Amino acid sequence: MAGKSSKRAVRADAQRNIEKLVRTARDVFATSGVEAPMREIAEKAGVGVGTIYRNFPQRSDLIAAVFRSEVDACADAAASLAEAFPPGEALDRWMQRYVDFIVAKRGLAAALYSGDPAFEALPAYFDSRFEPALQNLLDAAVTAGDIRPDANPYDLLRAVASLCMPSSDGNPSAARRLVALLVDGLRYRANGPQRTADLAPPGVL
Repeated sequence: MAGKSSKRAVRADAQRNIEKLVRTARDVFATSGVEAPMREIAEKAGVGVGTIYRNFPQRSDLIAAVFRSEVDACADAAASLAEAFPPGEALDRWMQRYVDFIVAKRGLAAALYSGDPAFEALPAYFDSRFEPALQNLLDAAVTAGDIRPDANPYDLLRAVASLCMPSSDGNPSAARRLVALLVDGLRYRANGPQRTADLAPPGVL
């Protein structure tokens, strides 16, 4: 039993080191770009350079890990916001959170679309996390009567990404205003709170 406990402790320590490396790499990439020296990341994470290369043999592997981590954080925020705020406000706040994600990732764009095989699965991962998260927020806002029922996450995610294009300098102010207008437009022709009778098929109630 002691041996198994020791192995679990080692695995837990290794996982914490990986998570710390990813967090540190995210911060370094944000300030110094994705070509920042691995030694800088290692020093700030308090590990040796060898630890980075054992877990991320190529720089692109570390970039992909940072991207997935940021996608997860943004997607997970949808559920947290849904618990803390009314549906319409939760949607507003998450869309602004998504703006922050898009603007912050501009520095990674060249790397992500470089054709490196390490990045091939990222677009599908992006969709698999963000579309369900946004769909849940939209469904709740429609049910509450806050927005119109014909919005879909695929279109909205790409519309926000397009609106963020002028923010390639890292300043999200203009994108925030444009996205706020976009979300406000979803309120046009909202039907009001839906009752159980509204949701039931004809003839059921």
